[in-house]
Amino acid sequence: MKLISFLFIMMVTGATSIYDFTLPALDGTPVEFKKFKGKNLLIVNTASRCGYTPQYEDLQALHQQYGDKITVLGFPANNFGGQEPGTNAQIAEFCKANYGVTFQMFEKISVKGSDQHPLYQYLKSKTGKEPTWNFCKYLVKADGTIKFYGSGTNPVEILEDLQ
Repeated sequence: MKLISFLFIMMVTGATSIYDFTLPALDGTPVEFKKFKGKNLLIVNTASRCGYTPQYEDLQALHQQYGDKITVLGFPANNFGGQEPGTNAQIAEFCKANYGVTFQMFEKISVKGSDQHPLYQYLKSKTGKEPTWNFCKYLVKADGTIKFYGSGTNPVEILEDLQ
């Protein structure tokens, strides 16, 4: 727990790029975003009990079929309708059992409101937009540009913006 608190403090102080962040995966292992430098990233706020939850299937397909073009990063959040009430372990089990998720998932965070996670503060500062519901997406292109997509956008459609 102390390591996570330390990483959080380090993360908050001075993130000038998406690659300055380090966040814990669902199992608590720190993931440094600098390892994603030069890659296209799809950052998605997820929830296990949402009408958009079947998008996990599309996200997994995107990861499997186009992982050389885009890296999918999932961030469980309980901000909308209490639709992600589980623990990190429960979320990991749900994703694996129901959708075979193998793309990178992170610990549950807040993506909106007064306790909005610094990563989502950063994304909002770059796009002027924040999630309005579960399964909103940010495409962070390898060149550093960032684009926001609403919940209704199928993840596979985002590939068109990589052309």
